[in-house]
Amino acid sequence: MAENLLAPAPAERADAAANRRRILAAAERLFAERGPQISMTELAGAAGVGRATLYRRYPDVTSVAVALLDVHEQDLQQRMISGPPPLGPGASPRRRLQAFYASMVDLLEQHLPLALGAEQGATRFATGAYGFWRTFVSSLIRAAGREDDALADALLAPLAPELYRYQRHERGQTVDQVKSALAHLAQVLPD
Repeated sequence: MAENLLAPAPAERADAAANRRRILAAAERLFAERGPQISMTELAGAAGVGRATLYRRYPDVTSVAVALLDVHEQDLQQRMISGPPPLGPGASPRRRLQAFYASMVDLLEQHLPLALGAEQGATRFATGAYGFWRTFVSSLIRAAGREDDALADALLAPLAPELYRYQRHERGQTVDQVKSALAHLAQVLPD
């Protein structure tokens, strides 16, 4: 008998949901205190769950960081889809890109340890959020009348968490300086 792929996913059990919330809360604390260099054993202890419970849901620290960062990114994604302009629909491609850059800088500023844990190196490109950001930026490029697939990745490159950490913590740039540079970069699209 064939499995029904359109059937809704089973509801999360109450105890599993409680464990997920404890794991994510503990991860948020640990990432904020120590950055991405935490172990699964430390996380299980901080969450008050067994290691088997933790590993059943998350195979590694990176997957925990991705799940936690996803919670914060979903809010931004919703504002991009249906929020007011300039981030939401109704503004020019340039103004939307500038608003996206400013929102992403705010996200990185608030959740840099998570972003570093979730998006190191090539793992950045495998996250669902990167796919969403890329689709959004590609749509802005097309709305501006350009067909340039490589431009989307080039416009997203300055948002790499490692670069943001370097700009803020090694170069000493302020949030406003980073936002200003990105707003200037957004001028590649018409107003």
